[in-house]
Amino acid sequence: MRHAKRIGDLLVASGKITQEQLAEAIQLQQVKKQKLGELLVTEGIVDEEDIINVLKFQLGIQRVDFENTYVDKDAVKSIPYVLAKKHITVPLFYDNSDNLIVAINDPLDIIALDNLKLVTKKNIIPFIATKKEIIDLIERFYNTDDAARAVEEFNKSQSLDEVEQTSQDNMEQINNAPVVRLVNNIIETGVRSQASDIHIEPYEDRIRVRMRVDGVLIEMMKLDIRTHNAIVSRIKILSDLNIAERRLPQDGAIVLKIDNRDIDFRVSILPTIYGEKVVIRILDQAQFQMRMEDLGFTDFEMKHIQDFLAAPHGIILATGPTGSGKSTTLYTLLRNLNTASDNIITVEDPVEYKLDGINQVQVNTKAGLTFVAGLRSILRQDPDIIMIGEIRDVETAEIAIRSSITGHLVFSTIHTNDAVSTISRLIDMGIPPYLVSSSIYGIISQRLIRKLCPRCKEKYQASVPEKELLGINPDEELILYSAKGCISCNNTGYKGRMGIHEVLKINRHMREKISAGATYDELADQAKLDGMVPLMQNAKDLILEGITTIEETLEITFFTSE
Repeated sequence: MRHAKRIGDLLVASGKITQEQLAEAIQLQQVKKQKLGELLVTEGIVDEEDIINVLKFQLGIQRVDFENTYVDKDAVKSIPYVLAKKHITVPLFYDNSDNLIVAINDPLDIIALDNLKLVTKKNIIPFIATKKEIIDLIERFYNTDDAARAVEEFNKSQSLDEVEQTSQDNMEQINNAPVVRLVNNIIETGVRSQASDIHIEPYEDRIRVRMRVDGVLIEMMKLDIRTHNAIVSRIKILSDLNIAERRLPQDGAIVLKIDNRDIDFRVSILPTIYGEKVVIRILDQAQFQMRMEDLGFTDFEMKHIQDFLAAPHGIILATGPTGSGKSTTLYTLLRNLNTASDNIITVEDPVEYKLDGINQVQVNTKAGLTFVAGLRSILRQDPDIIMIGEIRDVETAEIAIRSSITGHLVFSTIHTNDAVSTISRLIDMGIPPYLVSSSIYGIISQRLIRKLCPRCKEKYQASVPEKELLGINPDEELILYSAKGCISCNNTGYKGRMGIHEVLKINRHMREKISAGATYDELADQAKLDGMVPLMQNAKDLILEGITTIEETLEITFFTSE
């Protein structure tokens, strides 16, 4: 397939750019040495979709419909990774014995098409897609193959006995290229998959690598068990741990540059019966850089949040299980309070995100710097706002309450199931009810819920039990959405997560009930009277809006038809 026209002429002909803009871009192209289309996008003159639409409608080049396109793994293998990355292209499928359909970012690149034809010995039919879509495909389909090649190279170069003798005496073995590439591949796959954790788990005959994406563990690859010791040793070296110690748990940290970004990793190593299991927590700073409006609060809840931020003193608690987004919420709130007029100090374990203009203290229990010791010290640092990473015991709770009563605004987290049970939890710790009622100003309970993939979600008629669960009349017609799965969402049916919350503001009525020793049910009834929307009701609303599913909701919260 050959097209005589250039992209610049096509954009001018379609009215997307002027002749003058084209002339200026061509001059700039001589300096920046970029392709014209890429330069026009990076300079903000046109959008990438503008170029795609021009090529689609003026030259008849088909746009890849990733929702309905099956990618043939055998076709992918027909083009080497280096060539795919160089030309921003990835094979999709064979339409017959002579034609290979490829997704390519620049279908007018004659040299790229000729190279692909030379390598594959097939006629190349180019489909167009965005650069990001293709790079995501490349990383998804080639990463596993690259890991397998690294394992194969490692096994060729090392005997089983040599691998099992990995110690400080054979550093050269640990740092050999296949193992370095294999570990890098695992970590990079985790970051690019937007995983929160990487699990490297040894079993009798294999290593299983799983990654937690959108809160769910997904098996990404299986590796030869003979590579296990070298993989663990390489990770220990990166995180400055003792590679000779295999009997005790170890914790460490790594900072790596991936895709031109510095990414922090927390490493936990635990001895198991088949060897050491490694869990790598990915602390991507981008996940903490959220705006208030991106946190998922309803308009009613946002009014309470604004009141929390304006409070002169008191305790604001974020509650929920591990991995429910509590830290992200607190960091976002602190960022909104971060001004030159306030002295903000945090005590955290670990410091997950560095906030410019805020004094952050890292807990170090080995050196004696605990939450309690840190809090006692920072109270002598003239703080206006304090954040405690977590209220874990009565001593920490007492200092937080004392701080709030003496005029400080205190933010912290605590592990409870919902907003109201946080009050019961503090009282069970031994905090007198009158102190709880006078110090707590607001509680935010939250969960993270997976959102349906917008490209592949499917409509269906709700069943009678589903209508009853959602509180809908069984005789009414109700359309819900189910998770199907496509290439865009890694065949899970879900893509991305959002927060659901219940926000409890402690008003006069609630304070009176807490001081009077009211039961959980009495407090919950009062919270609803005051307008608090429970977690399960917010989840129901998202189901009815087609954002998530009943199955997903049942995974993260109690769900009744009350």
